[in-house]
Amino acid sequence: MNLTAIHHCPGTLAAGFSSYSPGCLRHLFNGKKVQHVLPYDPPQLSETVSEQFMDNRKRISISGVQEKLSFILEKNVLRLTKAGELGTYILKPIPRDVKKVDQVPANEHLTMQIAAQVYGINTAGNALIFFQDGSPAYITKRFDVKADGGLSADKAGKWGKEDFATLAGKTKDNAGANFKYEFSYEEIGRLIQQYVPAWRVEIEKYFAVVVFNYLFSNGDAHLKNFSLLESTKGDYLLSPAYDLLNTKLHVDDTDFALDKGLFADDFKSEDYQKSGHPSKKDFAEFAMRIGVTESRIEKLLQPFLVKQALVESLIGRSFLNEPSKRGYLLDYHTKRNYLNG
Repeated sequence: MNLTAIHHCPGTLAAGFSSYSPGCLRHLFNGKKVQHVLPYDPPQLSETVSEQFMDNRKRISISGVQEKLSFILEKNVLRLTKAGELGTYILKPIPRDVKKVDQVPANEHLTMQIAAQVYGINTAGNALIFFQDGSPAYITKRFDVKADGGLSADKAGKWGKEDFATLAGKTKDNAGANFKYEFSYEEIGRLIQQYVPAWRVEIEKYFAVVVFNYLFSNGDAHLKNFSLLESTKGDYLLSPAYDLLNTKLHVDDTDFALDKGLFADDFKSEDYQKSGHPSKKDFAEFAMRIGVTESRIEKLLQPFLVKQALVESLIGRSFLNEPSKRGYLLDYHTKRNYLNG
């Protein structure tokens, strides 16, 4: 990436900015004037940086296949955490072993921004950030760390958080290597009813995320990519959405990450049986099964059924390269056609 050729905020994608916009700085960095370039070379270009990153990875407890690094904001500068510090940001550099690896950070950033800006989904704060050579990384603000919790790696500095693999009682030891995929989205809905006192409100948020993941070809929305988060009142609510991206750009993916798909049984509408992809009818049935009030289903589905001009605008302003922008837009139109039946 040519760092002198940035014309859109690497956070909000707002036009006319060569670095983070004031809105992004307020939302993501507490108003501090953080630069969009990290004080690090990429680890593959610097042995010293590589050693620092390897040491940091030993301490981070966030699960997942993709490399994640723990960062903290000191004054106006983002840096790797040291021993005993609780990071307040997660950095995800370009991964390995998928197609178009250099597009992954921009893909995740774009998808998260579309979720928040177009569909009003509560998402983890995020942006793109760049190494000294211009290579991109995805950065996200941790929502499980309390405002004053970044100085010490103490549990008191964190909000309680439980992913749905834990709530389902599934681990690698008791369910095998595929443990986070052997479930259905309907069964997650039942767990929300079981563990969330205000589940009627939270189930609508969950429903919107499931529809969004389908529409934007996120084929890796597994059990560990949904969580409950402790609130200030001590109860648990659905956490902000995270790890949203169009996986179809990088792997030959299915519609759903979970092996059973939407339903705990074999239900498929006529549209689904004909096309091989779920439609509005399937999601309406899914909504009823997880407890969405029937009179609310059409209203919740409507934003996903209509063509959203802002989606195309954000894709155009994103940091994806031109072929990936075209592929991303095509995937969106294809899935929206299936959704409409």
